[in-house]
Amino acid sequence: MTQPLRIGLAGLGTVGVGVIRIVQDHAEMLRARAGRPIEITAVSARSRHRDRGVALAAYAWEDDPVALARRDDVDLVIEVMGGENGPAKATTKTALENGKHVVTANKAMMARHGHELAELAEKNGVALRFEAAVAGGIPVVKALSEGLAANAITRVLGVLNGTCNYILTEMERTGAAYGKVLEDAQRLGYAEADPTFDVGGFDAAQKLALLTSLAFNTRVDYDNLTIEGIERVSLADIEHAAELGYRIKLLGVTQVENGAVESRMQPCLVPAESLLGEIEGVTNMVVIEGDSVGRIILAGPGAGEGPTASAIMGDVIDVAWGLILPVFGHPAAALAPSNPSKTSSRAAYYLRFLLTDAPGTLAKVATALGEAGISINRMRQVQHSEGGAPVLILTHETDRSALDGALARIAGFEACLETPVAIRIEDV
Repeated sequence: MTQPLRIGLAGLGTVGVGVIRIVQDHAEMLRARAGRPIEITAVSARSRHRDRGVALAAYAWEDDPVALARRDDVDLVIEVMGGENGPAKATTKTALENGKHVVTANKAMMARHGHELAELAEKNGVALRFEAAVAGGIPVVKALSEGLAANAITRVLGVLNGTCNYILTEMERTGAAYGKVLEDAQRLGYAEADPTFDVGGFDAAQKLALLTSLAFNTRVDYDNLTIEGIERVSLADIEHAAELGYRIKLLGVTQVENGAVESRMQPCLVPAESLLGEIEGVTNMVVIEGDSVGRIILAGPGAGEGPTASAIMGDVIDVAWGLILPVFGHPAAALAPSNPSKTSSRAAYYLRFLLTDAPGTLAKVATALGEAGISINRMRQVQHSEGGAPVLILTHETDRSALDGALARIAGFEACLETPVAIRIEDV
């Protein structure tokens, strides 16, 4: 095919500029790998005159990205503006309604409106692809929807936010508290000025919602995820976990338990010598478990200009070849309604208590756990000071509801000086 694939690029931030660099620097390579030329014909952004370090003169300019999506000289719209609603959604809908393909890096939009947009794309016979929305340069969307399509997926888990992984690993490496490491992450550009979306677990949870749909053929259901960020992870718990052979990671897990989908994003202890335990800095890692293939592990940079633009252009090349597949691996109409689990699966837990150093106190805690049916695997008392005696307990597998009841009872003891800490231990 000699007819070029003509692109309208909506958004000229870091990722949009990365896309332009790839198209300008690798035109012949893209032509060979796509079977046809790939050309940018028009662009749109909020500021026309800002210097972005790339040549834009050859492209038509649209102040309104929705107008860009209607242009006759655009076959495919790349949406990298961000935001779950507003211009991003309007541009995407307009493009699909006008028979144009869309490639997006917008996890927020896809997590909130993915099913609606998938129906629209499939109705109009065009592609809607979002590899870049999950785990940056790691091709996990294609792995689930294409490479592992012959598998019944049993579990997907991973580290999906580089900011959180950087903060947790730097706290362990330097011995600095959360606030100090967060400031360093902001200075280095790993964290936003308002880091809530990252450190609160929301960014990673949106990615997990998309992976859940791909893995279990369900409609995207972001609202029913359990989400907990890393703000309350203390340096003490990171150090104690390391002493016990674990590291703390913000871990996304999605799996089917008794016919219901359990999806959660929360800090967990993982074995320090596991592959997930060993990843450092801003690296992402996704583990996929299927009935035929066993365990697949994908790792790499989860964000940034190059990795995200690379994922976008991988999708563009597929579209250039005419590859139009159901957005979530199955036709949107065939995706099952979400059936979220009402309970957490059984797991072992790391517990930390600050207790008065008095005879019988530890026995009272152990009794409260035992009466709730919680079995202790390991227990140790940490060197204590005038502030109390820290006690660490690793449990055997238990129900979270039973654990919560026991911890509420222990928190009411006069001898319990702080709210007990409980962090799930994930078998990886």
